[in-house]
Amino acid sequence: MSLVIGISSCEKTEYSFGNITSPSNLTLTAVVAGADAANPSGNGSGAVTITATASNVLNYKVDFGDGKVQMLPSGTIQYKYTMPGVNEFTISVNAVGTAGVVSTISKKIKVFVAFEIPAAILQNLTGGASKKWMCDKDADAHFGVGPNDGFAPIWYAAGPNSRAADGFYDDEITFGKDANNQITMDVDNKGNTFVLGAAVGFYGLTGAEGQFPIMSKGVKKLSFMNATSASTPANSTRIEFSVPGNGLVCIGMGSTNYEILSLTATTMNLRTIGKDGLAWYQKLKVKP
Repeated sequence: MSLVIGISSCEKTEYSFGNITSPSNLTLTAVVAGADAANPSGNGSGAVTITATASNVLNYKVDFGDGKVQMLPSGTIQYKYTMPGVNEFTISVNAVGTAGVVSTISKKIKVFVAFEIPAAILQNLTGGASKKWMCDKDADAHFGVGPNDGFAPIWYAAGPNSRAADGFYDDEITFGKDANNQITMDVDNKGNTFVLGAAVGFYGLTGAEGQFPIMSKGVKKLSFMNATSASTPANSTRIEFSVPGNGLVCIGMGSTNYEILSLTATTMNLRTIGKDGLAWYQKLKVKP
C-alpha cells in the first residue's frame, strides 16, 4: 500500500510516503536473570533481558508493565525491575512501521527482587516470630497530618485519647515473620475502619468521613523497600512497606505504602501519603 497526497494550488505538488507496510513476524522474549527450576522467578537481581524482533520495523515502544515505557530502536534491553518480592509484569511491545502503523505483542513474566530487611526492623516489628500492635492512643500525635514534603504532623496532631469516637483504638495489627524473613500482616478492625473523607472513594464507598464496615482480616504478605521519600536517617528509618489489596493498617487514608519513621520493640511511627496528597501519621504500640 502506498499513500499519495495531492495539494491543489498554482502548481500541483505530490507527496509520497512510499509503501506502507505493517511490521510482521513480531516476536518477544524476556529472560529473567538466574531463572531455573529451583528459582523460577530469578536470582533476586530483578534483571531481565528483553528482546523484540520484527520485519519492516522502524522502532519498538516497550511498556515494561511497571509504569515505565521506553523507545528501543534496537529492540533489546537489559531492564531492571525494582519492586521487592515476586511480582508479575506484562511486557507489551508496539513495533512501529512506516507512517506509524503498529503491530503489538505481549508477554507475562514473574520477577523476584530481593530486599534484605534490616535485622532491627525484623526483630522489633515481629519479635522474631509474631507481634500484635494497636493504636498508641495515650501518646501525643498518635494521629495527625502535615504537608507531603514534611515528616511531622504540623497541621494537626491528636491529643491523648481524643479520637476515641472514631473507633480505631481497639484495632489489632499482627505482624509475623516466616523462616525466609518474609513479613506478613493481619488487621483485625473489629468490623469497622475509620476512613478519611478524601479516601472514601478509594475503598469503593460513598459518604462522609467516618466509620465503614470494611473487611480487613486476612494475612497479607508485605513488600519492603528503601523509602521513596526525601526523608533522612535523622527523621526516619528509611524503610517502607507496601500493603497489597486495600492497603489498610489501621486508618483508611487511601494509601498502600507506609514509611517507618521510627521503630522500637514497643513503639512505631508510620507516615503515608493519603489520597488527598497530604502526609498522614499514626503511632502504634505493642498490645499489652
